[in-house]
Amino acid sequence: MMTAIVAGSDLAQLDAAIDALPDQPAVFLLWAKEGEPYLSRTGVLRRRLRRLIAERERPSRWLNLRHTVARIEYRLTGSALESSILFYEQARRHFPDTYLRLMKLRMPPYVKLVLANEFPRSHITTHLTRTAGLYFGPFRSRVSAERFEAQFLDLFQMRRCQEDLVPSPAHPGCIYGEMSMCLRPCQQVVGAAEYATEVGRVAEFLRTDGRSLLASIGHSRDRLSQEMMFEDAARQHKRFEKVQDVLRLRDELARDVDRLNGVAITPSLEHDAVEMWFVRDGAWCAPQRFGFEVHEGKPVSLDHQLRDTFARVTPGKLTVRERQEYLALVARWYYSTWREGEWLSFDSYGEIPYRKLVNAVSRVARRESGTQ
Repeated sequence: MMTAIVAGSDLAQLDAAIDALPDQPAVFLLWAKEGEPYLSRTGVLRRRLRRLIAERERPSRWLNLRHTVARIEYRLTGSALESSILFYEQARRHFPDTYLRLMKLRMPPYVKLVLANEFPRSHITTHLTRTAGLYFGPFRSRVSAERFEAQFLDLFQMRRCQEDLVPSPAHPGCIYGEMSMCLRPCQQVVGAAEYATEVGRVAEFLRTDGRSLLASIGHSRDRLSQEMMFEDAARQHKRFEKVQDVLRLRDELARDVDRLNGVAITPSLEHDAVEMWFVRDGAWCAPQRFGFEVHEGKPVSLDHQLRDTFARVTPGKLTVRERQEYLALVARWYYSTWREGEWLSFDSYGEIPYRKLVNAVSRVARRESGTQ
C-alpha cells in the first residue's frame, strides 16, 4: 500500500509535508494534474522530492514538477531488493506497455534442453516458454552460460548442431562426430530411441546438479579399485574430477528452473524483523515479514518460527512471462554488486536446512541493528 500526499493549491503545505518525510529508501509516484505519473525510486526520499518539487529562484536543467504535481504516492523500503520488486510491480501496473524498458530489466540467460525436437539439443535462451524443455539457470551472463554449455556437453555425446535433422547416411556429419563426441544421429549411426537414452542422461545431470553422473562415475571407480584395476580406476577418477570442474563453472543461482528453491533474507523497515522473499520450484511466492517473537517475556525459538513461516509458503499463480520477470529481478539482485542480505538455496521445501536458515536470519538481523 502506497502512502499519499495530496498537493492541493497550498504549496507551503506541500513543502511542509515533504519536509516531514524521512530520508530513507523508497519508491514513489508523482501524479501530475494531467497525463501519466512519474515513477522512480530513491535512497533518500525527502531530498529527492525536494529536488523535484522545491521552488527555485533561477532556471535549472533539473526536472521541476512544483506547479504540475497533484498527488504524491510513496512507500518506504528496507532493502534494494524490496525497492526493485515494488518498482517493478508499480511500473507494470501503470506502464503496461513500457515497464521493462522503464526499469531496464534484462532477462537472464538459461541453457535450454529442447525436448520438443525428435533429436533434442541444447541452446542458450533468455525466454521461458511452455514448450517441452528443461531450463537450467539463471546465469550471470550469456558468456558464462555458453561456457558452461560447452563444457558440460563434453561429458556426453549429445549433438551440438542447431539444425532440424533429417537423418540420412549421406549426411556430411561434423567434427564432433568424427571425434566420437556425438552419437551421429544425423548419419543414422543411432536411432531416435538410443539417442533419447543419452538425452535422458543429460537431463538427469542437469536436474540433479551433476550428482547423477558423479554417483555413476564414483561407483565405477570404487568397483575398479576393489578389483585392483588401478589404471582404469585412475581414469574414472580423472573423469570424476572433470565433472567437478564443469560444475564449478555453473553460476551460483543456476539450477533446473523447475527445481530452483530458495529464500532471500533482507533487512526490514520494522525493528527486530527481516523480510523473506521466497522462490519455490522456480515460481515467485508472496514475501513475508519475519519478526522475532517474544512470549511471556521469553523469545520464541527461531527454528519453530521459521518452520511455521515456511509451511505457509505457496507459489503464486503467475503467467510464464511474470515468472520469467520475477526470476530476472532475483537474478539481478543476486549477481549485483549492491546486494545486501543473504540468499539460501536448497533442494526442496521438504529438505530445508533450518540450522543454516537460523544463522542467515540472525546475521542479517545483526547487520541491520549495527551489531556484530
